Amino acid sequence: MKECSKSIARRLADPNFLRRYLVGQGVDIGGKPDPLCLYQTLFDRIESVRTWDLEDGDAQIMEGVADGTFDFVHSSHCLEHLVDPRAGLRNWLRVAREGGHLVVTVPDEDLYEQGVFPSTFNRDHKWTFTIHKHTSWSDRSLNVIDLVRDLGETAELLRVEQLSATYRFDLPRYDQTLTPVGECGIEFIVRKRSTQEIADRGRWRRPEQQPSAEVRIHLNQYRDDMQSMKRSNGDRPPFTNDSPV
Repeated sequence: MKECSKSIARRLADPNFLRRYLVGQGVDIGGKPDPLCLYQTLFDRIESVRTWDLEDGDAQIMEGVADGTFDFVHSSHCLEHLVDPRAGLRNWLRVAREGGHLVVTVPDEDLYEQGVFPSTFNRDHKWTFTIHKHTSWSDRSLNVIDLVRDLGETAELLRVEQLSATYRFDLPRYDQTLTPVGECGIEFIVRKRSTQEIADRGRWRRPEQQPSAEVRIHLNQYRDDMQSMKRSNGDRPPFTNDSPV
């Protein structure tokens, strides 16, 4: 319950969400009844975020949404409801712009379903998810790593995390998402590589424009300091001085 809301404090503590992932014009797929737009003002680089739900069309297809429409695609606990999550992810990446991000949360099969499927906690779940297993107890299990790999060279996996910080491992079998803090999920973030990056096999092209004089002075000083340390310790191997401090 309220899985998007539970993520907000955690994400606000991470500068990447504020500066990179949730930036520009976005879409929140399957957002109701807990949409990201409720918290738009907390992420001051979000320009707009559209909530896409059942009345807008099939989230697996995103029919009518042109390629490269959004700077970011957010989805909290929607992918497990799709008939074909692989097709859904492909279309979510399709509607993201080059350099844009997918921020996706799914239930972790061991934290949420806890060894039983079909799910006893949400009968509409069609799949279970794990970050990576060679063998799962669930015959509907999907590895997140495999899902992202199958998106092809356009997808750059930036991070994947099991959301267990507030999980109570000491409790018997219970739906911990009913509590105000239990996330029981996996969050993964994918960046859509540009055509140029793909051609360069993932190599970043650094900007040619030099930073300001003040920034150059300090960056060059770091380099000079390193060279000075190397010269002053030239005749002493590193990490061998164990004299009293």
